[in-house]
Amino acid sequence: MVKQKSMFPTLKEGQRLVLSRISRTANKMPNRGEIITFEAPSLKYVPIKDININNPLAIYNNEPATWFGKFRYHVLEMGKMSYIKRVIALPGEHVKIEDGKVYINGEELQEDYLQPGVITDNMKGGFTDLVVPENAVFAMGDNRNESSDCRVFGCIPLERIEGKVVLRFWPLNLFGKVK
Repeated sequence: MVKQKSMFPTLKEGQRLVLSRISRTANKMPNRGEIITFEAPSLKYVPIKDININNPLAIYNNEPATWFGKFRYHVLEMGKMSYIKRVIALPGEHVKIEDGKVYINGEELQEDYLQPGVITDNMKGGFTDLVVPENAVFAMGDNRNESSDCRVFGCIPLERIEGKVVLRFWPLNLFGKVK
């Protein structure tokens, strides 16, 4: 169930989705433009002074210590928070956010899924000019002003991606594939 407004207007709070976890099981990299869910980083905001641009990965340090804690967290997913965002850049790609736009390897990213007039603020965080590390993605919400995303906490490691959005099944009048 969507619990955040970071993907508005593509997804709205209260909508229900079907996720594919095949890519998680197979450690398969998602494609640019796909909507994914991933484990929320331990550190939700990295101060600019603490950013290591040579290793721009989100920080995950909330690994449970006991076997039962690991089972509860990873299998039952109790106590785990997830985010839902759109994949913007893939490993090895240079992401630059400048003048309200996103550039991948120097070319402006065409983002038809954004509402007219939406700008991508590069002042929100310090991860706005980087090369995506191997086995990681750079993801952002479609509602850029209401999205806490890779601009503020860094790139998402492949092993923290939980699933890919395949289908919206609620509300029934919007049943179908999500783009």
